[in-house]
Amino acid sequence: MIHSVRQFARMLKISAILSRYRLDEFLEETQLYRPMRLLRLIAPLAKPDIADKPRGERLRLALNEMGPIYVKFGQIISTRRDLVASDIADELALLQDQVPPFPGEDAQAIVEKTLKKPVSELFSFFDLKPLASASIAQVHAATLPDGKDVVVKVVRPGIRKQIRRDIDLLLAMAGLAEKYWETGSRVRPREFVREFETFVFDELDMNREAANASALRHNFEDSKELYIPEIYWPYCKEQVLVMERIHGIAISDVQGLREAGVNMERLAKMGIRVFYTQVFRDNLFHADMHPGNIFVDVSDPENASFIALDFGIVASLTPKDLYYISENFLALFNRDYFRVAHLHWEAGWVPHDTRLDELEASVRAVGEPNFSRPLDEISFGELMLKLFQVAYRFKLNIQPQLIMLQKTLLNIEGLGRELYPELDVMAVSKPELERILREKHGFDHAAKDLRERLPGWLSQAPDMPGLFYDYLKQATEGKLITKLDPKDLEQLRKSDLDLNRRIIGATSGSALLFSGALLIGLEVGPWYLLGTSVPGLLLMVTGAWLLVRAHRR
Repeated sequence: MIHSVRQFARMLKISAILSRYRLDEFLEETQLYRPMRLLRLIAPLAKPDIADKPRGERLRLALNEMGPIYVKFGQIISTRRDLVASDIADELALLQDQVPPFPGEDAQAIVEKTLKKPVSELFSFFDLKPLASASIAQVHAATLPDGKDVVVKVVRPGIRKQIRRDIDLLLAMAGLAEKYWETGSRVRPREFVREFETFVFDELDMNREAANASALRHNFEDSKELYIPEIYWPYCKEQVLVMERIHGIAISDVQGLREAGVNMERLAKMGIRVFYTQVFRDNLFHADMHPGNIFVDVSDPENASFIALDFGIVASLTPKDLYYISENFLALFNRDYFRVAHLHWEAGWVPHDTRLDELEASVRAVGEPNFSRPLDEISFGELMLKLFQVAYRFKLNIQPQLIMLQKTLLNIEGLGRELYPELDVMAVSKPELERILREKHGFDHAAKDLRERLPGWLSQAPDMPGLFYDYLKQATEGKLITKLDPKDLEQLRKSDLDLNRRIIGATSGSALLFSGALLIGLEVGPWYLLGTSVPGLLLMVTGAWLLVRAHRR
């Protein structure tokens, strides 16, 4: 709720701005805001050139006037195309996170207070004039004592308090909208604001951003396709980040890239490959790859490479979501719509009572029109968006990480086609994804995974006989308590045979697992000349497989 007079006054000011830009359709969506129509009587009349603009453009202009935090909020909203109308999302994506700089002397004071040394000792040169300024921080050029050129990113003074104030107001307004807006329970505006709160407060922590950059740099350490600037950790704190200064041509400067002699087709295809590598090989991807954050190193134009900047928003998926997303991509590449539907059901993304034939038909209705387009117009980012919209009808709750993945894919595809309009995204994406998955699911990777898990299994092996004995003892003494719904009794009777098979499988699996662990623990047999007990390892793997199979039945 609105907790203070100041907060209420701020809400009135925002409502007045919305009214001035004739955004009455937003004010009148709920009963809550209908009284705000009275503000139209006192708000300055919109000029005809504003009143006649499309609603998305008017909303973008209004957010610009509200201030930098609302600009950033609009940018996040633009990524939620699964919930926001496309005309609004397209306009909000044009919002530029650029605000007037704060004084360089203030930035210097923050650096000195944070790093506890005068700037003259920290750097041989520190430019008080900022290179760039945004809502969260601004960047200054500097030189380290050893002569290395760096940039110093400094968090705006007082920004945390300002963000807290504006987010509290947004939460209050979203709560009221959720209560009175007839579609509020589906759109969940409070979750919208909470998602924004997470992103924006993460961006305030320069240590977190430095860690993101360092992890990405490690993943692409030997890459000739993507360069991540070096982080200078001794100079990094929560409010200050110091990073290698790079030089290149902005990805948005297509004419400049052409004049530099860059192979545009190669560069566009490389962008798609870098994206798939970040997501499916490393499960760590730069989720804010708009044109302002990507440059191109043109020192060797024929072999130009990307340079990434601004690592405030970096995302990863859960192992489960990563597996199902990769399988969904492959199924879509092969136009196997039943497989897509079944994967959604298997992943738990849709309720288990969903009719797969209906979901398959809906997926096909989305996929076929997309694949009927020319190859250079197919967009998997758009296809993911439409699949999310279909899934909402089947009560799917999309996780923010999946939305960031879809938004990033749209950005990469858009940049690729800006560079090379004839880009066939599918021709690049499918073999790249298949190659990555072959490597991840191959024998070498499986063996490595087994080696990493084996010590944990062995550490638990001594407890297995006791746990198994306790389980059987409680079962035979009738001490295992199970709560049953009377409606489930008939189903339970039908499941007796399957239950017996599961018990046998669990018993056999436990015995084999224990026996294998015992062989390995006793170091029995000549197999140790090869470094391990092969029979023991086989017994453990077979036992583990039986246990997993019994659990999944």
